[in-house]
Amino acid sequence: MSKLTILANIVAKPDQAEFVKSELLKLIELTRAEEGCLDYNLHQDNENPAHFMFYENWQNRASWQHHMDADYMKAYGEAVENAVESWTLNEMSHIA
Repeated sequence: MSKLTILANIVAKPDQAEFVKSELLKLIELTRAEEGCLDYNLHQDNENPAHFMFYENWQNRASWQHHMDADYMKAYGEAVENAVESWTLNEMSHIA
């Protein structure tokens, strides 16, 4: 299986940006400790502080899927359900 790169964009409701940020920060240590996690980096847009982006690299898709099924990821989803305006996820392959 080949390495998988994930770009996850999360846009919080403007009045919920700090709350969403605090919930996203809780994911960092837990995720980086997971088997198969190569990189898990959170970024915040300089122009729009409600826009966050994870740049992730995983050993393979199975490792990433295990991460997505983790209890703490489900808890995050429930916590921010009414605080997130939109989110997109792109599964990418490194080509050069």
